[in-house]
Amino acid sequence: MPVQMELSRIVISEINDQQVIFLKEVDGERSFPILIGIFEATSIDRCVKGVQKPRPLTHDLIVSAVQNLGGEFESVMITELKDHTYFARLRIKQDGEVVELDSRPSDAIAVAVTCDPPLPIYVSEDVLNEVLGES
Repeated sequence: MPVQMELSRIVISEINDQQVIFLKEVDGERSFPILIGIFEATSIDRCVKGVQKPRPLTHDLIVSAVQNLGGEFESVMITELKDHTYFARLRIKQDGEVVELDSRPSDAIAVAVTCDPPLPIYVSEDVLNEVLGES
């Protein structure tokens, strides 16, 4: 059963290539970090802080394109952790069917916070157990 998570923290460092976002369980105490790139981190940070952009950024373009083509974003699902790499799916409803797109979690979360209202983020229980060392 997937666990609903929320973005709880963004750590941006100008001296490191890897930035960090933290997801926290909505109805619990579990949380974990995901390393992401600077572009995704700044995009997420801008959306969370409500910073206006003079022109659409990549994640704005993705949201606009999907919506203008009749799609409706449903959620983000982080599905696997393989060789220290997370895998995610963007769930979009179009013509009554749910389509899942393969995505990096950082891009999926950037899209999630770009949407209004923000999309729910889910993590599979298996991923949580693996990342937290639980059985």
